[in-house]
Amino acid sequence: MTGAILILAGRRAGAVDPLAATHDVADKCLVPVAGRPMIAHVLSSAAASRAGQIFVSTHHLNLLADLDDPVVKLLGNRLIVVPAAGNLADSILAVAGVASFPLLITTADNCLLTAETIAEIGAEAARLDVEAGVALARREDVLAVHPEGQRRFYEFSDVAVSNCNAYWIGHPGALRATEAFRGGGQFVKKPLRVMQAFGLINLLRFRFGLGPIHHIFARISRHLNVEIAPLLVSNGATAIDVDNERSLRVTEALMARGGSVSPLPSCHESPAEPGVASERQLAVTR
Repeated sequence: MTGAILILAGRRAGAVDPLAATHDVADKCLVPVAGRPMIAHVLSSAAASRAGQIFVSTHHLNLLADLDDPVVKLLGNRLIVVPAAGNLADSILAVAGVASFPLLITTADNCLLTAETIAEIGAEAARLDVEAGVALARREDVLAVHPEGQRRFYEFSDVAVSNCNAYWIGHPGALRATEAFRGGGQFVKKPLRVMQAFGLINLLRFRFGLGPIHHIFARISRHLNVEIAPLLVSNGATAIDVDNERSLRVTEALMARGGSVSPLPSCHESPAEPGVASERQLAVTR
């Protein structure tokens, strides 16, 4: 996938993340996973992709200094840190004027997202010829990876899926779809957000599996006035994010089992100019 990647690494206003508190770090994205800050794994996968720009949206002013990982130097000028807004929608819209498209949006706790899956998401969006897409993994693929990896699924009449916390936006106009996240994500845990974002009928269809997945997404597309489709990915691990101690242990076990711990990049692979990191801090303002 060409274009850009946006990694959401902000925090909820007034909330202390339990995982960050347990591990005594300033932000959840700095919690160590297999010996590296969790966001470093996402950055490494982004670095291995064809994306020309890698944005990180954060409230943490000194994120790059506290990250202290070779991937920062590897990314060089591709890495751009932007200030996070008070909600997900505005954090995404903050990069609209500077990001290349297509834009892949993901989260800092998506440690098992790989460069291969990033490419697969872009290829599936191109195959379906849609304006926007939501990456989803089939229940059987998720459970095959680890039976405790994910416990909640969206049930449709033809398939059960889990959200992979990765969203593909084909062009700036399709950013209208981000309004669905103005109240936050976690639609499975908080179904009223489905009603607020997609309407009452679609809430009922989500809750009771009233229809096949592509039919329901077509209804959502009409509601949002953006052609949005489910992008089914083959790697079930993509649906396992690091949300708590249980999922952290699962993630580390999967990394160890598959030898998929992101290697520390060589500092000589892509040398950055002196002072580049500090100049990139909060480089984009709204």
